[in-house]
Amino acid sequence: MLYTLMHSPWQCDIESLLLLLQPGDDLLLLQDGVTAALQGSTMLTRLSAAAATLWVLEDDVIARGLSAQISTKIGQLDYTGFVALTTKHQQQVAW
Repeated sequence: MLYTLMHSPWQCDIESLLLLLQPGDDLLLLQDGVTAALQGSTMLTRLSAAAATLWVLEDDVIARGLSAQISTKIGQLDYTGFVALTTKHQQQVAW
């Protein structure tokens, strides 16, 4: 399953999202959701411990001026990579 987090993780029910993530799932952080990938943040630690693979949309990171602050442990995708994730997963949930 592909999960997309578009809102700040501090302004949504992140606990429920973490409970849903399973091995083989992908979580793509976009729009304000990219703030969850800030290096050294508690939120990044929590998301990194989840079973899903974590990604950020590169254009949204750049748009927010956060390129130097995003953890290098997280894969960055362009829109082509985003499309590849959507074709990989038949089911998707926007968060």
